[in-house]
Amino acid sequence: MIIDKQEELELEEFDDDIRTVEPSYIETEDVQENILRPKYLSDFQGQNELKENLKIYIDAAKKRGEALDHIFLQGPPGLGKTTLASIIANEMGADIKLTSATALDKPKDLVGILTNLSKGSILFIDEIHGLKKSMEETLYVAMEDYKIDWVIGQGPAARTMKIDLEPFTLIGATTRTGAVSKPLENRFGIPVKIDLYSPEELSLIIRRSARILNTDITDDAVMAIARCSRGTPRIANRILRRVRDIAQVKGNGTITREMAGIGLEKLGIDKYGLDKTDREILRVIIEVYNGGPVGLEALAASINDSADTVEVYYEPYLMRQGYLKRTTRGRCVTQKAYEVLGKKDIYADQGFLL
Repeated sequence: MIIDKQEELELEEFDDDIRTVEPSYIETEDVQENILRPKYLSDFQGQNELKENLKIYIDAAKKRGEALDHIFLQGPPGLGKTTLASIIANEMGADIKLTSATALDKPKDLVGILTNLSKGSILFIDEIHGLKKSMEETLYVAMEDYKIDWVIGQGPAARTMKIDLEPFTLIGATTRTGAVSKPLENRFGIPVKIDLYSPEELSLIIRRSARILNTDITDDAVMAIARCSRGTPRIANRILRRVRDIAQVKGNGTITREMAGIGLEKLGIDKYGLDKTDREILRVIIEVYNGGPVGLEALAASINDSADTVEVYYEPYLMRQGYLKRTTRGRCVTQKAYEVLGKKDIYADQGFLL
């Protein structure tokens, strides 16, 4: 294939683009959180069925000497999607490049990364539902045939050049599965849904993190933190680090149930695991909207937050815990929410249904 000078210049731009698409959050991420991240599946606590399946797929790909099939990670924030991508790379012995859909502004940004992947490499795209349509279409052929079509020149002189890619694995992660187009979703061979963790699974994570931080913690303190961590490892580790500070300043360094209680109170987390925003959401629906139903946009405006934050971060936990339900008409609280907030359901007293 002959490439003229103009083509060389355009292809050289790909290398420059790679330095600009890495998301800033990866560079500024909490160093302590990185220390606590597991490196291999054996260190990854909880999600046993998920781990068993991934282990099979990884071992099979390694035995065949092939790139692992493309993986679609789904789940709320903080459950370990980025961590799992890094673990998969370590298990495969492969290089990994991490970026996010918001960092990919133009198709050439994506092409620049794809053309520089080595054989068996892993490309992780966070919040993949945010990809622009033009970049999705570029991915279709890349994922299926390990090729991309690149247009050289403009106007009547424009022509398409096919570029061969090394076999690679795309790991796409999203907190909003419904926002990912079906054509893109269907091209992932391994769909993986990460559920919220149980208190028992979180307790394993907390114990492991405490060992890494060289911090002693009692069994009842572990469960107190686990029950108030919203089913999310990231939150569990954050609470653990703050409670450790309390124990070092106000105690003897050991995290006891008392120290955990003080730390949770200072973080605004009650005994039910609800934070200030959780309680505000429930309070607004009860006091302003008479228990619901209320639309997402109206609810978000009432608590001065974004609709995406309410839908992705707060709703899944409140629904799983039985405080909130979604109907075709909007969000409604349950009787359990009234009890937790100490409110009286005047409509239930009058025989009306929520």
